[in-house]
Amino acid sequence: MIKRSLSIHGHRTSLALEAEFWTVIDAAVEASGKSFARFIRDLDDIRTENGTEQNLASYLRVWVLKRVQEHAP
Repeated sequence: MIKRSLSIHGHRTSLALEAEFWTVIDAAVEASGKSFARFIRDLDDIRTENGTEQNLASYLRVWVLKRVQEHAP
């Protein structure tokens, strides 16, 4: 597990994910042209707008899975 810290809407938080998830997220961040914090904040906004009960780390794991599935042959 790799832990990263950031601020989301002024609140400090940390996320612990496996390296494989961070690899996909980092590539998406780079492709987006956004900062890491902005990219994660945008995903967190989507998560909360959808009213999901998932915590942010779980939401990111599912987001990565869906992204990989979309780009699979």
